[in-house]
Amino acid sequence: MDSSLWLPLIGIPIIVAGFALRFNPLLVVISAGLATGLAVGMDPALLLETFGEKFMNSRQLASIMLILPVIALLEKFGLKERAQSWVRSIRSATTGRILMLYFVLRQFTCSLGLISLGGQAQTVRPLLFPMAEGTALAKYGELPENLRDKIAAHAAACDNVALFFGEDIFIAFGAVLLMTGFLKENGITDIEPLMIGLWAIPTALCALVIHLVRLSWLDAQIAREFELWQQSQHIALREQA
Repeated sequence: MDSSLWLPLIGIPIIVAGFALRFNPLLVVISAGLATGLAVGMDPALLLETFGEKFMNSRQLASIMLILPVIALLEKFGLKERAQSWVRSIRSATTGRILMLYFVLRQFTCSLGLISLGGQAQTVRPLLFPMAEGTALAKYGELPENLRDKIAAHAAACDNVALFFGEDIFIAFGAVLLMTGFLKENGITDIEPLMIGLWAIPTALCALVIHLVRLSWLDAQIAREFELWQQSQHIALREQA
């Protein structure tokens, strides 16, 4: 078989090996791109120009570089403690209710194209998780590590699921335009972005209902796991005595 057919795929094993060896993801991806470009005979100057053009067209990396120091400073000066203190003052607040409220708001704003209003780095880590954890701390006091991890996982999942199913409703979203272009290239010409956005609404509503049901059980799960942890602590203390 002609080796020229396989050379463009050289970046795939580089990415697999780099991630498996836990190298820096950004360096792995850049190395894979450079290797692929050189393997197919791209001029080095053109290759660097392509990298620069793609970097300038995508502002996500630059945004993260600006956001992370700001979040770090806010956390250093007590953002987490402030969020937990505020949420403890709300008597009706529970971990499940806070996450349910965030999920509804996040999916609604994503459906309007306001994707940057939330996110793991700028919202979940510094605000949502401390607030969800704070309500549990106010009710139970000290929490075991597995419960803290459980709350953190649910907080992260809220953002991911709401974003994934909400953004497809917004017809100017890149993935919707990509799907429309792909279908038209393959002979399906009667598809428009509006149709994809409308058909995404039932899926988003199903995801909303299913995830809210899961979150409605979360408070009971926390109470049960905390009780089991307390029992294990009492047994351990009796054995030591």
